[in-house]
Amino acid sequence: MENMDGPKLQTKMSTWTPLNHQLMNDKVFEERRALLGKWFDKWTDGQRRRILVDLLERCSPSQQKFCAKQLQDRVPTEALDFTTRLPRVLSLYIFSFLDPRSLCRCAQVSWYWKYLSELDQLWMLKCLRFGWYINFSPTPFEQGIWKKHYIEMVKELRVTRPKEKTHPLCLL
Repeated sequence: MENMDGPKLQTKMSTWTPLNHQLMNDKVFEERRALLGKWFDKWTDGQRRRILVDLLERCSPSQQKFCAKQLQDRVPTEALDFTTRLPRVLSLYIFSFLDPRSLCRCAQVSWYWKYLSELDQLWMLKCLRFGWYINFSPTPFEQGIWKKHYIEMVKELRVTRPKEKTHPLCLL
């Protein structure tokens, strides 16, 4: 393909894509991009999905990460875990308002909620509110001491609490 202005243009895979003339290359790219957009607009949902899968399979891992970021920015997250977005201190502050039973239920939500809901910072306050102290200083590696202490103290209360007297007619 002889160009009137100079030497032959180099092309790749097609005589329509010039390699050594950046301005022409950009122009051809934008034309093809616009054409692809027009086609995409006319395709069915199934066809769009198939082409998207084909394109993603051709992408490098860094390009796939780019696509994931673009989707993350455009598509609202349905179930956002506030504890992963807030600073840990704020999450703990929110959890501090929960009663012990609710804290135990929170431990069943996810591994991170389990980690948060079993922190000694939360359980120590609950124990101290009742005047329940531990008689040793736990090492930094001992975790869950205050929760265990709370549970032991509640069990002890149940054992030592006097049973209510029932009226004989209630046994019928």
